[in-house]
Amino acid sequence: MIRVLVVDDSEVDRKLISYALNKERDMEVIGSAENPYVAKDMINLLNPDVITLDLQMPRMNGLTFLGKIMQLHPFPVIIVSSYTPQNSSYALKALNLGALDTISKPGLEYSLKEFSKRLVRMVREAKGARIMPPGRNTVKTVRNKKDRKVSYVNVKGADRKLIAIGSSTGGTRAIEFLLNELPTGLPGIMIVQHLPENFTKSFADRLNVHSALDIKEASDNEVIRPGCVYIAPGKQHMKVRKQGGSMYVQLINGERLNYHRPSADVLFNSVAEQVGPSATGVILTGMGSDGAEGLLKMRNTGAYTIGQDEASSVIYGMPKVAYEKGAVMEQLPLKEIPGRIVKSLSRDGKDMEKEI
Repeated sequence: MIRVLVVDDSEVDRKLISYALNKERDMEVIGSAENPYVAKDMINLLNPDVITLDLQMPRMNGLTFLGKIMQLHPFPVIIVSSYTPQNSSYALKALNLGALDTISKPGLEYSLKEFSKRLVRMVREAKGARIMPPGRNTVKTVRNKKDRKVSYVNVKGADRKLIAIGSSTGGTRAIEFLLNELPTGLPGIMIVQHLPENFTKSFADRLNVHSALDIKEASDNEVIRPGCVYIAPGKQHMKVRKQGGSMYVQLINGERLNYHRPSADVLFNSVAEQVGPSATGVILTGMGSDGAEGLLKMRNTGAYTIGQDEASSVIYGMPKVAYEKGAVMEQLPLKEIPGRIVKSLSRDGKDMEKEI
């Protein structure tokens, strides 16, 4: 049984979350707390496998409490809160502190049925997750963009090449690490990170402060330029479209794919079709299987494909499925992926495959 503690100041929401989880044969809500002070005692007494945590609570907010949890006894924590554009930055801080994932309460992004289904999946995956508290964060503390020393590589034909990245649970910190480590002069980078609708602009803005690259939330029909990073907006799929000698961002609405919108598969499929062997694909930590089929298509069209290894993944779900399907040419620890991306752009993918 997966033993869950629910922490939320709303009695209605505590009952709603508990009902959704207790219906599952492999889950049991062992307690619920209306504030962090009650939750602290219950954690010490009950030792839950997973904690669901609201961010907006009286006496002590969820963000402060999460920081204390991760310092004293890291647990798998899923943030369940009401998100608006104004408070999305708090949820991003929670992910950076070590929360595994985040989901908005019913009635905002999801119906009650969708919420229950997604929360159950998150809790099930969370039990086996590798928790990375801030003290062991792989993300380096860096200076502001304007102050940092910039490294540069000269990639021949950078305007005709593309880097595509897909990630989910644990991916916000993994992406931050990658973008801080990559030099300028690279081809355009397109990223699908599974986040709620209101989060992606805040996520892109925060990344842009520290990276030497220019990072933004993607806009429909904008030209993809070398040295720039495009984060897929929440609630829209992102594709690449070639026209003439340029590549463009294409944003589309549509049904969720593999439970997600944006979906890494949608991005990878379009890269396989439009860019082919001139692309590099990367699949990072995350639950589920999104991106595996698309990355396989990329590899089959001659692109170079990289998967994060199990030891450095928070949840070895997406990269595992991709590896088992044969979509991944090389599995690497997160710290080695930036260098391999750069190397993949300077030679033919088939030559690199022979090399490894």
